[in-house]
Amino acid sequence: MTINCKSAAAVVILVLLGSLQLTIQAQSKQPVPKFGKSTLKQVIDAMTLQEKSKLVVGMGFKMPGVPAPVKGEKPKAVDIGGFKLPPSDPEAYEVPEKVPGAAGRTHAIPRLGIPSITVSDGPAGLRIEPKRPNDPKTYYATAFPVATLLASTWDTSLVRKVGVAFGNEVREYGVDILLAPALNIHRNPLGGRNFEYYSEDPLIAGSMTAAIVKGIQSNGVGTSIKHYAANNQETQRNSVNANVSERAMREIYLKGFSIAVKASQPWTVMSSYNRLNGTYTSERRDLLTTILKDEWGLKGLVMTDWFGGHDAVAQMNAGNDLLMPGNPNQSDAIVAAVKNGTLSMKQLDENVERILKVILKSPTFRGYKYSDKPDLAAHAKVARMAASEGMILLKNEDEALPLTTGRRVAVFGNTSYNIIAGGTGSGDVNKAYTISLLQGLNNAGYKVQEALAKTYTDYIADVRAKQPKQRNFFTPLPPIPEMNVSELIAKEAEGADAAVITIGRNAGEGADRKLENDYYLSEAEKGLITGVASAFHAKEKKVIVILNIGGVIEVASWRDNADAILLAWQPGLEAGNAIADVLSGKVNPSGRLATTFAMDYKDEPSAKNFPGTPEKKPEQVIYQEGIYVGYRYFDAFKVNPAYEFGYGLSYTKFKFSDIKVSSPDFNGSISVKVTVKNTGIVAGKEVVQLYLAAPAKNIDKPVDELKAFAKTNLLAPGQSQFLVFTLHASDLASFYTNKSAWIADAGEYKVKIGSSSRNIEGTASFKLAKAIVTEKVHPALQPLQPIDELKNK
Repeated sequence: MTINCKSAAAVVILVLLGSLQLTIQAQSKQPVPKFGKSTLKQVIDAMTLQEKSKLVVGMGFKMPGVPAPVKGEKPKAVDIGGFKLPPSDPEAYEVPEKVPGAAGRTHAIPRLGIPSITVSDGPAGLRIEPKRPNDPKTYYATAFPVATLLASTWDTSLVRKVGVAFGNEVREYGVDILLAPALNIHRNPLGGRNFEYYSEDPLIAGSMTAAIVKGIQSNGVGTSIKHYAANNQETQRNSVNANVSERAMREIYLKGFSIAVKASQPWTVMSSYNRLNGTYTSERRDLLTTILKDEWGLKGLVMTDWFGGHDAVAQMNAGNDLLMPGNPNQSDAIVAAVKNGTLSMKQLDENVERILKVILKSPTFRGYKYSDKPDLAAHAKVARMAASEGMILLKNEDEALPLTTGRRVAVFGNTSYNIIAGGTGSGDVNKAYTISLLQGLNNAGYKVQEALAKTYTDYIADVRAKQPKQRNFFTPLPPIPEMNVSELIAKEAEGADAAVITIGRNAGEGADRKLENDYYLSEAEKGLITGVASAFHAKEKKVIVILNIGGVIEVASWRDNADAILLAWQPGLEAGNAIADVLSGKVNPSGRLATTFAMDYKDEPSAKNFPGTPEKKPEQVIYQEGIYVGYRYFDAFKVNPAYEFGYGLSYTKFKFSDIKVSSPDFNGSISVKVTVKNTGIVAGKEVVQLYLAAPAKNIDKPVDELKAFAKTNLLAPGQSQFLVFTLHASDLASFYTNKSAWIADAGEYKVKIGSSSRNIEGTASFKLAKAIVTEKVHPALQPLQPIDELKNK
């Protein structure tokens, strides 16, 4: 039998082709995986490389003043105020915005059922456009008190309530993720965005962040805690290299983020603009993956700050899952990198998976029918309550406050009539109104000197009318110069019962503050305080100064002229009413400083290393102070501040007693007990602060560190409250760089209980018999050059 080999081969080929065709037909009939119904692996496996590259890169956003890309032409970079914006994605202009004024969106992948989600600023209130084309309605949001004020409440339960109200507006206006809160450390008082940040202390910063995140996310929306990490200045923020030791990073600048991530699991973390020890933070795998995801257990995603970083592929490899606001060049670079092997599909899939997990939780994916009608009136009440709880009475000689309502008051200072609700830039809020101090005093029943008030309001209106239109949110209009009222003061001292002077300061994104006419009062402001004090004190009348500021200023040189000083911070849209609540005694002030007020700027430990070198355009900044930030420095080096960390007065008095530890020896944990009694004549709240002094035989340590705190209930005169704090081994530990470990050293630990870092009411001690390694970590973030750090030895 003869076999035709060619014919047999042809048959085999036909069979194989038929089989392949049947396979293709079978595959084509298989249903496409659907997001939310299929597994995430099935969805990711079904995505094309191009789809993945778009999901990890945002859609871009419509920035005010930036023209839309020309259709048919390749998008171009745009220069705005000296900052070169990368080319925008045409989709940002072609696809209608769900929420006008939001900061950005992700790409949708309709064939797989993956929706686009919306993210929006900001730290003190939702930032969206209040007016929309062909729509008579308004879409205002509540301007809540700034973060520095919220931290000054020392009340995490109250901050959580603010978060609940805040998150409701995020949800009801159709936003999925709020680009807040921010928790960078107050390293230097000139930091332009310090008002957005909570404190110089990481325990306060992390605790407040966790509280507000829990409140916001209880509404089923997400947050993005920022700016991770060492983003403590605005000067050259997009390129400056922060040189910081690993110990300072872990004990000071990362600690708050660690607390917040572990306690509240924010949906996202935002990487910062700056370089850290030579590498952009958004391109550091040790920072974003090793520490944040592996050591701390972040379940959510990491996104860049807007236009942050320079290398999309390096960002993907670092674990920076989402690049915002996104541009087409980044997607193209990611596709090319996968094809040439510089970015693995495994890494890209991990980034995609984290994004998809967040989208699964979003209101958009869940089909939430948002109302566009949050209860703004109820939220304004929350804002007013929080504002009054966070104001700090710095001085009150001879009971100048509270000031009885019905008294006649002469109100001085531009800011009394043009109050500052919050900072500028992305931290600004489009609000329906702001209650000025003038309005607040009138609402409270004070009699304001009418002629003086009219002179101020006419002056401010005239100057405003002549000012140019603000170009963009990076360049706010300059403050209105203080009006010269020297010829009016004597008459006002005759007719009024007391004087109120408001000093205002504002700052924000894009620039740090200055020393002259900002940290220090201007000559006009000094003259105003001196002139008013001289005239009113001659008539034996009180002078009250209100500080409507976002960051620390110098007070020591002029405070003797004031009978009372109320630090109101930037209190949000109910500012005037909240200030009047405290001035009148309707609310007993219980705010305490979460940041130190130095006697002078030169006393600041970072003064010689801010904002870096070379002076005019810093390329690097050395954190030479190391762990000695804020009170850790002032207390250890015995530098007297104007007002210390934790400081604040009340209209009543408190007594601490029965301070005891549960055992003389530490064994896993230890309890500290204290009783607080209101010994005054009006109801009030006290903040109880627990500081710990640890043995420093093996490693340099501060003389005290805040380890726990609590705010009492409103205590009636004579009423007491019993408090218990629990310290764990991790609270005793310091970071040993050479061992890549947190270690609680053996020896005696001293517990200090007080109402500030300097006002210690009582102490107790316990011993740790043997050192404990509380956590082993990976070596990370090593500086490229030695840092001659400050030492307390």
